[in-house]
Amino acid sequence: MSVSHPQYLRLVRVSAWYDLLVTAGFTTPWTYHLTHAALSSLGTALHLGPLPPTTPLQTLYANLMASVVVIWAVLRIRHALPLHGLYDGAARVLFSTWLAYALTHGIKVLWLFLVVEAAFGIAQLLPWRHSRTDRAAPLTRPSRCRVHLDR
Repeated sequence: MSVSHPQYLRLVRVSAWYDLLVTAGFTTPWTYHLTHAALSSLGTALHLGPLPPTTPLQTLYANLMASVVVIWAVLRIRHALPLHGLYDGAARVLFSTWLAYALTHGIKVLWLFLVVEAAFGIAQLLPWRHSRTDRAAPLTRPSRCRVHLDR
């Protein structure tokens, strides 16, 4: 698949919907505590172990990260560009690295997220390896938007 193919933009949007659905629960202290409890229960039920107890600093970082991810997801849903897939793929490589790091420290329930992060990262980055011309294609640059105001 080429980055200029419409299927690539569909992939960018699908990964954005995944981010929005999975991350929304982390955006506020109240929803984060509910999400944390649900993930701990899931980890226990799957014999992967619970998450560590929450702290105010952990909650703050979760809320900050989720807020940025939710806004990034909405951008990709509403105005997907091939370049967004490239940047999102790179971000997923970083997220996968940090998830793997946390896994080595015993937070096994994160396997559920690592698999999806790595899959979306690979799927969004692989099409970029073949074509240098796709990187300069007009699809990678946002067009100018003109606003017409009625009087």
